[in-house]
Amino acid sequence: MCRLFGMSAGREPAKATFWLLDAPDSLSAQSRREPDGAGLGWFDAGGVPRLAKQPIAAYEDRAFAREARQVSSRTFVAHVRFASTGALERRNTHPFEQEGRLFAHNGVIGGLARLERHLGDDMELVGGDTDSERLFALITREIAAAGGDVEAGIEAACGWVAKHLPLFAMNFVLASVDGLWALRYPQTHELHLLERAPGAPLAHESGLGSRVASEHGSAHPLVVVASERMDEDRRWRALRCGELIHVDANLELSSRTVLPDPPAHPLSLADLSERARSSQASVPSAHPAHRDGVGQITSTRRHR
Repeated sequence: MCRLFGMSAGREPAKATFWLLDAPDSLSAQSRREPDGAGLGWFDAGGVPRLAKQPIAAYEDRAFAREARQVSSRTFVAHVRFASTGALERRNTHPFEQEGRLFAHNGVIGGLARLERHLGDDMELVGGDTDSERLFALITREIAAAGGDVEAGIEAACGWVAKHLPLFAMNFVLASVDGLWALRYPQTHELHLLERAPGAPLAHESGLGSRVASEHGSAHPLVVVASERMDEDRRWRALRCGELIHVDANLELSSRTVLPDPPAHPLSLADLSERARSSQASVPSAHPAHRDGVGQITSTRRHR
């Protein structure tokens, strides 16, 4: 199963080194189970999106490690890939960039011929073979149709997919220079959220007694989104099915259920191709305390 990561540091750039390389379940560690590609997306000092990605595992990619240690950004998106559609090429490696936004997806969407017809001329936004990039193109188009309202665009695009296309999972992280959005839908795969106040060190102790610590980000308030809990922090929580979260430039977190109904055409593992089934079968079992259904959430919090 592909792994997602997103991080917002609000108005002050921070490094994501701990989460990408050093955490107990870092993206680098996860890539040993998901070997088909790794990518990191961020925004430079001028707000221009940047990408470092290759169709090889993150733990083997020197560029991924270098950027993970050096880059500071207000928002990050990262992904490790276990391919379900598309060749193992850079153009199919997440994250993707469109209209100044970055996007990474986890799941399987069917009916791609119908999606391509629905996109029409907006297929020009797509450079590869994946269902993920086609979903991103639809979101990009709907954001433009909504006058730049990202949340409205996500709700319209994902609502259309949930109604019209065969769907196994549609978890994703989307980032702009000053905003981060994440959606979990349906409850096939987990997606987790951590709201972290500044001050406490980013560190963990291994079973062998060695200690890994990172100053990068520990002085900053952060909001982190990931496919699984990446460290022992008890404040991680699972997003609910259909829940869309948004973190703005002030680290205000808002959350609501935008897809309250199950997919009209749900797919099971048995419905997938052998390749897609292999990529999706390694779904971590939810701890009983965190199994959840659909519920309406509306909340706003600020971290200082």
